[in-house]
Amino acid sequence: MRRLVTLLLFLGQPFWETKPPERWTDAEIEIVRHRSPWTQMVGPAPEVPIWLATAEPLEEAEGEARLRTKRTEKEPDPDYSEYVTEHRGEIFVLALGYSNLKALGEAAEERRLETESVMKIGRKTYHIVGHFPPTESDPVLRLVFPRQVNASDKDVEFELYVPGLPFPERAAVFRIRDLLYHGKLAM
Repeated sequence: MRRLVTLLLFLGQPFWETKPPERWTDAEIEIVRHRSPWTQMVGPAPEVPIWLATAEPLEEAEGEARLRTKRTEKEPDPDYSEYVTEHRGEIFVLALGYSNLKALGEAAEERRLETESVMKIGRKTYHIVGHFPPTESDPVLRLVFPRQVNASDKDVEFELYVPGLPFPERAAVFRIRDLLYHGKLAM
């Protein structure tokens, strides 16, 4: 009976909980990168992809994708990578696929991004602590938030101002219990 329960629990878990990243198929890597609990599309149109860039399963999926494509996958900005390495315990990064590179060049729009992009956990609100702008070779806007989320929280909500979009105000909610990876909060 105990084996049957263990088997049923094993079968009910997503593949990222039961297989190491090097055994994920290419299709599974794409699921983690685009349709997992760590990713969302936020509207209204045009929808913008957002993801928790420093979440371990996403970093593993991106690393595997780079290995398998012989590094034709773009590497993030080295300054960004170094910053994340140095501050991983203090911050996490919410990334947005971003095509309007000129919008962040305007000082007023950048100020609005910095003042209006917030994270809400319960009744507490946290502003971004910085951002890494997109470039032509890496069209991803990376927003750096303080690591204040706990596994005991219910949700984490993001209210974002994304310059250059017809409707720049965007919102996303991630359920904390869905962001567990091997029993730990992955952000």
